[in-house]
Amino acid sequence: MADIRVLIADDSILFSRFLKSVVDAAEGFTVCACSANAYEARDEIEKLKPDMLILDIEMPKLNGIAFLRQLIPQYTVPVIICSSRKDLVMQALQAGAADFLPKPEEGGYEEFRTKLVKALRAASNVKRIKSGCRFYNVRPMSSDTAGAAAAHERRRIIAIGGSAGSTEALPEVLKFFGRKTPPVGVVLHMPEGYTSLYAKRMNAKFPELEIVEATQGLYLKNGMVVIAQGDKHMRLFKDSKGYFVTCETGPNVSGHCPSVDVFFESTAFCAEKDAIGVILTGMGRDGARGLSQMHHAGAYTIGQSEKSSAVYGMPKAAYELGAVDKQCDLDRIGAVITDYLNRQGDK
Repeated sequence: MADIRVLIADDSILFSRFLKSVVDAAEGFTVCACSANAYEARDEIEKLKPDMLILDIEMPKLNGIAFLRQLIPQYTVPVIICSSRKDLVMQALQAGAADFLPKPEEGGYEEFRTKLVKALRAASNVKRIKSGCRFYNVRPMSSDTAGAAAAHERRRIIAIGGSAGSTEALPEVLKFFGRKTPPVGVVLHMPEGYTSLYAKRMNAKFPELEIVEATQGLYLKNGMVVIAQGDKHMRLFKDSKGYFVTCETGPNVSGHCPSVDVFFESTAFCAEKDAIGVILTGMGRDGARGLSQMHHAGAYTIGQSEKSSAVYGMPKAAYELGAVDKQCDLDRIGAVITDYLNRQGDK
């Protein structure tokens, strides 16, 4: 039987080498790659399809727990968190970690070695993983080639965020979309209870589109616009069947729940260059950091102009971060998106 292939993600080169020596010495396990941050790990996962991960928490660009929350729904494998942050044990386990091992202090390396081998063997028998509120079946050790190819088939996604004035701005963008437009995810700062009514009103206004309030595990399709619930963070994920969203309660991020940053960051992670990001009128900075991550991941990003914004807060913050590829008036945003899709060969 082939060895279980383990990917290590830790920004400490020396500790990664130590972990590698332990894993490679354990019967039935081998290290297939070492990554210095979550984005490198993501790229290695796509190429190598590891069976298990050992993951640090404190890494540059994206911390290990945030990475784990995005990883498990898309690529469900056992993950052992190895970190000095003992205060984050519960967060790591709730995000989907199979085990948590504190990094060894001076003189404790042999004891740690024994614990890690034991954790590897236990994790290799895990069949289901709970991340957030959902359970996911662990992927088989030998992946189906056709299934893996389908999972990485190119799919477009449009992510839109806004706040003050955005409920009036969004229809100006949607009027350019039709049944063949890639799925659209929208996060607006609206209170609980209003998003469902807003989605129904927009659906009546644009009957050629399917405009709905987000629900847990909803799969997206062309011509669909999904509006984040007013009291839950919406995140985007992708598996072999396509994009889907999750809806989970949580603390405010960038001052809001739902947060545009949360949705944009998840879109940057799972869609990369296949995404289009749009930040509309709104007060504050929510969405600026997330749009910057989308921009750096290769997405095409658009910001609403100052003169067409009711409040030029969020678009300005994103523009000043260098996150905006193109800034334009509201009445041009929908046309810019459709022109871009047509140039890329998408309907």
